[in-house]
Amino acid sequence: MTDPTLSPTPIIDSDHPAVIDFANAAAGTDDREVAVALFYAVRDGFRYDPYRLDLSPAGMRASSVLAKGYGWCVTKATLLTAVCRARGIPARLGFADVRNHLSTQRMREVMGTDIFLWHGFTEIRLDGQWLKATPAFNIELCDKFDMLPLEFDGRADSIYHPFDKAGHRHMEYIADRGSYDDVPLEQMIAELSAAYPGWEREVAAGGDFDADVDVEVR
Repeated sequence: MTDPTLSPTPIIDSDHPAVIDFANAAAGTDDREVAVALFYAVRDGFRYDPYRLDLSPAGMRASSVLAKGYGWCVTKATLLTAVCRARGIPARLGFADVRNHLSTQRMREVMGTDIFLWHGFTEIRLDGQWLKATPAFNIELCDKFDMLPLEFDGRADSIYHPFDKAGHRHMEYIADRGSYDDVPLEQMIAELSAAYPGWEREVAAGGDFDADVDVEVR
């Protein structure tokens, strides 16, 4: 029987040539070292940008993140899941609802809340244990927001810190949505559209997330 946590899907396209090439570039003598290398390659090699969302199956694919050079929490987690599978390391997606205290003013105004539904991360199986790995925020963004960057050593979960470097509230996990072998796209779209009716218009209008972060931190 095929292990779904090792198999490609229409969105987690771990059999795409570009995904395979990216995965094979990660050095390591065992699965843990490879998984750690892939985590940092995805975390810092692709800029976090929640303003340019494409919720179509094509736009959500791991190979699309590679082509664009940026993503948001779900698509970056999709990429990390895909490249782990491409190297024969079992991986799947995890989701949670979170309260984010460090979003930008523009995001808070458009969304009308600081609660983010369907925050995505990767779960990687190493030595028989499922570990959470969150590659969303690249190191440059963490430095701008004075956040503690998420590290991953392949031995413990890597999830958002509750406080930033100054001791201010950062991220609260308020609901666990479980683990998935593929992106539950239809359910996500329905719930996100209902929760944030203005966000689709905002995405269509474009924006510069990095510029908004610069204003926020000033």
